[in-house]
Amino acid sequence: MSERMPVVFVSHGAPDAVLNAADTVDCWRELGRQIPLPSAILVISAHWEANRPTVSLASAPETLHDFSGFAPALHRIRYPAPGAPALAKRVVALLSDAGVTAESHPSRGLDHGAWVPLTAMYPEAQVPVTQLALVRNAGAAAHVALGQALAPLRDEGVLILGSGAITHNFDWLDWHADGEAVPSQKARQFSDWVGAHLAAQDGPAMLAYRSAPHGAEAHPSEEHFMPLYVALGAADGDKPQRYQPRFTYGGLSMDAYLWRSGQLRPA
Repeated sequence: MSERMPVVFVSHGAPDAVLNAADTVDCWRELGRQIPLPSAILVISAHWEANRPTVSLASAPETLHDFSGFAPALHRIRYPAPGAPALAKRVVALLSDAGVTAESHPSRGLDHGAWVPLTAMYPEAQVPVTQLALVRNAGAAAHVALGQALAPLRDEGVLILGSGAITHNFDWLDWHADGEAVPSQKARQFSDWVGAHLAAQDGPAMLAYRSAPHGAEAHPSEEHFMPLYVALGAADGDKPQRYQPRFTYGGLSMDAYLWRSGQLRPA
C-alpha cells in the first residue's frame, strides 16, 4: 500500500517569479519534496479557460510563453515534460461519469501557470503533464464540483495541481518593489481571510468570498481564483497546510496549500 496523492494549489505570481522570487521558488521545491513522485500531473491553470472543461491530448506539450514585457531569459526557458494523453482521456471519462460534458484539445501546450511552478517542483521534467481548462464564467461552486469529480485520480498516483493566485489586482502592485517590500494591507488581509477559512474548512464562506473584506477587489475577474476551488473539491475534506512565501510586487500573495490525507492506496 502507498500514500494517496496529495492535492496542491500554488500562487504562480508574475511569470518572472521563477527568476526573481527566490522565497517562492524555495516553497515550490519544498512542495515537490513533500509529495510522492506522481505517475502524472493534471494542472488547472488560470491561463486556460474554455466554454466547457477541455483537456490537452498533447504527447509533447509546447512550453507556451504567454506573456510579454519580461526578461529575455524567461522566454528561453523550456519545460520539456512528456504529455499525458492517457490521463487526459481518464479526465474526460471521470467528468462524463459525473454528468459533465468535457472536450479534448489535440495539442495545447503548457502555459506559464503550469511550467513556472513545475520548473521548481520537478526540475528534471520527468513526470508526464497535461492541463485542464477552467470553465469560463462558471463560478466557484462549479469548479468545486469539477474537483470532486476528479478526486479519484488521487488514488491512481496523479497529482492535481491548481495554479492561480490568492490575490490578483494589478492596482495593488508596485512593479518596482522587491521581496522585502511591505505588502498591500488589503492583499494581506484577504490572504489571511482565505487562510483562516480554508483552515476552518468553511466551505460556505469560501464560496461567498466576494463578500469577504476586499474579496471582490482581490479578484476583479475570477479566473485566477478558480484553480483553488478545483483543488478544494479534489481535496475531499482533507485539511490544508498553508505555505506563506513573501508577497511579490507588494500585492501578489504567493500562498500555496497542500492537502494530504495520509490515506493509503494500492501500491
